[in-house]
Amino acid sequence: MASPSAHTQVPPTGAQAPPASADLALQVELDRAGFSPGEIDGKAGANTERALAAYLQQHGTPPVPGTVLESYVITEADAAGPFVKIPEDMMAKAELKSLGYLSLLELLAERFHSAPSLLVSLNHGVTIAPGATITVPAVVASAAKPAPTAKPAATAAAKPDDVATGAKVVVSKGQSSLTVLDSAGATIFYAPVTSGSEKDPLPLGVWAVTAVLRNPVFRYNPDLFWDADPAHSKATMPAGPNGPVGIVWIDLSKEHYGIHGSPEPGRIGYSQSHGCVRLTNWDATRLADLVKKGTPVHFVE
Repeated sequence: MASPSAHTQVPPTGAQAPPASADLALQVELDRAGFSPGEIDGKAGANTERALAAYLQQHGTPPVPGTVLESYVITEADAAGPFVKIPEDMMAKAELKSLGYLSLLELLAERFHSAPSLLVSLNHGVTIAPGATITVPAVVASAAKPAPTAKPAATAAAKPDDVATGAKVVVSKGQSSLTVLDSAGATIFYAPVTSGSEKDPLPLGVWAVTAVLRNPVFRYNPDLFWDADPAHSKATMPAGPNGPVGIVWIDLSKEHYGIHGSPEPGRIGYSQSHGCVRLTNWDATRLADLVKKGTPVHFVE
C-alpha cells in the first residue's frame, strides 16, 4: 500500500526517467495484449514468465514491441480523493464510508497497472500532484476510481448478456492462473491469480457465473474464516478498491465462492486466499467484461 498522504514527493536526482528495461517492456506488451503479468514492476518473475508462456502458446511468437512509456498529466479530479486511512481490524473497517485509495500515488499506480515503487522510479524529482506530468507504463489505463459510495451488492448492475465473449473460464491451482477461452477454444484473456490455501483449498470442479457485481460491498461473516477474531460479528464492509474483494465480485454457483479483485495487487500469484480466486482489480475488471451469468468456470489442478 502507498502512504496515506495525498501528494507524494519523489526524491530529486537531477536525472530524467530511466529508459524502459526489457523486463518492463515485456510486461507492458503482455498487459496490452490481454496476457496480464499482474502488477507491473519492471522485474522478471513467475507471473511474467507464465503470462509469456500463455501468450506463446496462443500466438507462437512473442508480442510485437511497441510504446512502453507515455506521459500523463495528473488532474484535479485525480487528487480530489477522498483518500482514506484504513485500519486493520475488520470491525473498524465496517465503520468507514468507503474503502477507497490511501493516496494519489496508489490511485495512479492501480490505474496504470503498476507497483507504486515503479512510478516513483520512473519519476525522480517529480511531485505527484495536480498539473504534474508523469511517466507511466503505456497500458490501456483502467477507469478512474470508483465513486466514494456504492450500491449494495444485491443491486449492483451486471453487464448486459450480449457483451460477454468468453465461452469458458479455467482457473489452474498449480499454475496460479486464470484463462478465458472463446467459443473456438482460443485464449482471449490470461491473468495470474491467488486461489485457495492449505486450509481453504480451491474447490475443484465445474461451476458457473451467477452474477457480475461492480464496486460491491462485502458481507463479512467471521464463521467462514478459520483465522477470524472470535470477537468479530457479521458486518458489511463498504465498497472500494481497498475492500476485501476489491472493485469486482463475480459470484459463482459454488456457495460462498467467487472471483474478485484485491486490495493487494503485488501479492497476486504469490500468496494464499481463503478459498476464493483473487486477481488485481484491473484484471478482475477485464474479466468482468468477458463473462456473464451462466459462463462455466472450471477449477482444475
